[in-house]
Amino acid sequence: MTEINKIDIEDLKRRMTGGITSLKNDFAGLRTGRASASLLDPITIDAYGSKLPINQLSTISVPEPRSISVQVWDKTQLEQIEKAIRISDLGLNPMIDGQLIRIPLPELNTERRQELSKIAAKYAENTKISIRNVRRDGMDKLKKLEKNSDISKDENKTWGIEIQVITDSLTKEVDELYNQKVSEIMNV
Repeated sequence: MTEINKIDIEDLKRRMTGGITSLKNDFAGLRTGRASASLLDPITIDAYGSKLPINQLSTISVPEPRSISVQVWDKTQLEQIEKAIRISDLGLNPMIDGQLIRIPLPELNTERRQELSKIAAKYAENTKISIRNVRRDGMDKLKKLEKNSDISKDENKTWGIEIQVITDSLTKEVDELYNQKVSEIMNV
């Protein structure tokens, strides 16, 4: 068995970059100047015995630059969706209007910009945690392979260094994405 079959570096890298893709989607939802339907993407609702994304329970539209409309398909889910939007970290204040939830976006004052920066920081930190978890899985596998005498100590160290280099480069990319987003948010 070759070393590549024992520890799949490409799979570890793919799993780590999946976190960055998710981070980019989360950041896309943090719009600074205009309403966006993707702003509600991180919100999930307990419905029908499982957690569902808001876009699977409603139609989300942007009728005006500073508001979002959520057309709920099932009236029984209306209040749960409204509550989920209200308690999310997005700082939104939804209003129920029949079977429609209207969400006016607050003006981007300095306080709101700082709130959005904190949300962006939380997203970035969660991505770093997921990258480190994948790194830990890879390192644990290396230790197990060494313990079972499938690889030598030197091979363990070599593969460990390679995994750490990938982790460091992707963590740096997360920091760069975060800094870009904060600069976009704070730009008046």
